[in-house]
Order: sequence, then C-alpha cells, then structure tokens
Amino acid sequence: MSTHREEQVGLEKLLAWQKARELMLFVHQQVIPLLPADEKWDLKDQIRRSSKSAMANIAEGHGRFYYQETVHFCYIARGSLEETFSHLITAHDLNYISDPLFSHGDAIVREALQVLNGYIAYLKKTKQGGDLPDGCLKEIGSDYDFSEIEQDDAR
Repeated sequence: MSTHREEQVGLEKLLAWQKARELMLFVHQQVIPLLPADEKWDLKDQIRRSSKSAMANIAEGHGRFYYQETVHFCYIARGSLEETFSHLITAHDLNYISDPLFSHGDAIVREALQVLNGYIAYLKKTKQGGDLPDGCLKEIGSDYDFSEIEQDDAR
C-alpha cells in the first residue's frame, strides 16, 4: 500500500488506519464495480460511505488531543467497520459478489476490527490511570492543611 509521501509519518504508520484503508480500497476497487446500476443510490452509496467513514474516523481520532476523544472516534470507526460488513453480507446475499470475494472481504473486516480493538485497548491502558479498575486516578483521602492559606488571606 503506497502513500502519497515518500515515508510514512504519523497517521500513515497507524496499523488500525492502514487496515481500514485496505477495506476501503477493497470495497471501491473490487465490490462496487460489481453492484448493479439500480443499487447506485442504495447499496453502492451506503457501502462506499461506511468504508470511507471507518478510515476517516480513525484519522480524526488520531488527530485529537485528548485520549477520550481518540477512543470515541475509534468506537465510531468500529461501528462503520461493522456497517461495511453488513453491506458486504447484503451484496453476497443478493448474489452481487461471489463466495470467494465475500470471504476475502470478511477476512479484511475481521482483521481491521481486531487491530482497531487492540488499538482501543492500548489507548485505554496507556492513559494515565488506565490500569486502575475504573480507568481513573484516585487520591487516597488526604487531609490538607489550609491554615497557611487562610492566614495569608486574612492579611
């Protein structure tokens, strides 16, 4: 999979994005050309959009500053991967794509989901406090001495 840059940087190095891109290319290059014209505004449009959405949401999450936003966009991308798979099932059920082509698409989706789920788990674990049960830091009850502050305020 070549990129538009000589070397992969940032987003292009992200395996979850690469796998979503692989699915998008598969859909656009191998599935959409096989769909009949009467599916132009239905199945073609839906599978085209969902495959692009998975890739785009991973990219948008990657560009966000806050961990929670990155995870949120990964969840949206996961939904788009599942939606794309559902459209592949529809195309197969309606005999628009062959068994081998469907199996290939299924394998791409499964791998993309596996990698994305791993990325989400990584994000959650590496977040500060992510290894704690509820994923946040807690301070054990501390008594703070405000006497100096109160004295300063009284002056």
